[in-house]
Amino acid sequence: MSQHLWNIRGELVDFQTPKVMAIVNITPDSFACRCTSMDEAGVLSAVALHLNEGADIIDIGGCSTRPASQPVEAAEEWRRLHIALTAVKNAFPRAIVSVDTFRAELAERAIEEFGVDIINDISGLADPKMLDVIARTRVPYILMHNEPLPTELQETDLMSRVIDFLARRLDLLHEAGVRDVAVDPGFGFGKTIEQNHTILRRLSDLRILDAPILVGLSRKSMFYKPLGITPAEALPATLEAQRVALRAGADILRAHDTAAARDLINNEKTTQL
Repeated sequence: MSQHLWNIRGELVDFQTPKVMAIVNITPDSFACRCTSMDEAGVLSAVALHLNEGADIIDIGGCSTRPASQPVEAAEEWRRLHIALTAVKNAFPRAIVSVDTFRAELAERAIEEFGVDIINDISGLADPKMLDVIARTRVPYILMHNEPLPTELQETDLMSRVIDFLARRLDLLHEAGVRDVAVDPGFGFGKTIEQNHTILRRLSDLRILDAPILVGLSRKSMFYKPLGITPAEALPATLEAQRVALRAGADILRAHDTAAARDLINNEKTTQL
């Protein structure tokens, strides 16, 4: 049970019960999701379903980051985000909205023009301007580990590398006055399948960072490739991994399947009583 609190629009949000962050990708090539059409009606339909199924946060992305994908230009990413954010903010003004972007300029526009609540940055502050944007706006920030890891790393060295990467950037954020930060170990980014599973087994090691822990395990290749199945068939494996993550202290499940993730959290909470 996490004791962390985030300030979102002047209200305190706690993590005593883990949160579900629903994935809404406004892209034509998302590897595994209820594909969201790139128009207002498609966005609203997807978001309404996620909220009805118990999503705490809606995470909107306009640039695919699946393996081997090529990022779209910033102008196209913003066009997609603008469609989605306009629709969601008008229809669901009280929804907590996160934007999944590694571009500081787009993060800033989303915050200033739409009052976005959270920035989810898969790059781990790779854009040198991102730190300034987050420091000025004080919007909660999700810091993800994203660096290629040598395949020969031993288990302890692997976790030390991940923790060191996150700790150094947490220090930068804290020095800039940013307090509301979650850490994400970056499953599937710069890691082998074996390394992903090692990090899942050792997820509780991240508690040393004293920050909420987000996990993005939903339908990842670390499950469907070894099992010889498709992403569409990977929900049972996803749920088992999310269960492991919750028991290790995960505070946010980033998920395609909101109802299943919410049920898992509720069942785990009941089990602990």
